[in-house]
Amino acid sequence: MISRKRFLNLAAAAVMALGGGAGGVSAQEVTLTLHQFLPPQANVPKLILDVWADNVEEASAGRIKIDRFPSMQLGGRPPELIDQAIDGVADVVWTVVGYTPGRFPRTEVFELPFMMTNARAASRAYWEMFETHMRDADFKDVEILGTWVHGPGIIHSNREVRTPADMEGMKIRGGSRLVNSLLEKVGAAPVGMPVPAVPEGLSKGVIDGTTIPWEVTTALKIPELVDNHTEFTGNALYVLTFVLAMNKDRYNSLPDDLRQIIDDNSGLEFSVFAGGVMEDNDAPARQLAADRGNTIVTLTAEEAQAWRDVAAPIYDEWVAEMSEKGIDGQALIDEARMLIDQYTE
Repeated sequence: MISRKRFLNLAAAAVMALGGGAGGVSAQEVTLTLHQFLPPQANVPKLILDVWADNVEEASAGRIKIDRFPSMQLGGRPPELIDQAIDGVADVVWTVVGYTPGRFPRTEVFELPFMMTNARAASRAYWEMFETHMRDADFKDVEILGTWVHGPGIIHSNREVRTPADMEGMKIRGGSRLVNSLLEKVGAAPVGMPVPAVPEGLSKGVIDGTTIPWEVTTALKIPELVDNHTEFTGNALYVLTFVLAMNKDRYNSLPDDLRQIIDDNSGLEFSVFAGGVMEDNDAPARQLAADRGNTIVTLTAEEAQAWRDVAAPIYDEWVAEMSEKGIDGQALIDEARMLIDQYTE
């Protein structure tokens, strides 16, 4: 059901489009809703989404206003966000692509184990491959404004983890279909839950650990709930993919100059910025865990080889799954690796 606030916003926009009454208006004004699942003080809304929205508002000289709704305040659950953008419940959403497993299959190439080197390189490669392979296939029903990944994925757990065998029998929250596949390969039991549910899951013993990057652990108070953290040298164990998505009809209905402002603040450079900001905020969050005296295990490339060996079959399985969908998965893997290597500094 449409919210009262959204109804009033739409009504106001309609009045302006008709001339705004007897006096008229000199230029159309637009109010957009931005919906996402994290609290406003978390890094992504504070350092990425608010920056994007502020820049759009400023560049439009106030003709675009963006109302921000954190923590699912417009209703629904995090996995419903992409449909909220498609259906117009919200004008713009930020979401984890993996919340809807298998629905946007080509994005998963970046979520394969040990694919990612750093967030800026992978986010740049992701946008380029979005434009060539995903825009008109996976995302034809929505306007994508940004595509990025977070910094290296970390295992946070209630016992020390160094080898795949250490994961045996643990209940671990996984953030995507491929992360869950990896957890199964190492003998853990994957548990699906959105990020905001992780603290309660840990505190109640529903899960023994979680896979999330360092940067979000501060907002979720993860270092206070578990004492062990496992990270990998070199290529990341895993990452998740994100999109900033806009309702296509809403985007197309904007006046040309306002649509250009949205475009100017979105796309490749914004995607690289967003991924970089997430990774840049890993270090301060990691330091907080270290200051608490938590155990941080940093596996060398040699120590990580056992994990690579266990994860290797996921590639063949994914290629086979993509083939069933008529997608050349191996070509996507080869292109992603090439682009990531090319952009890794």
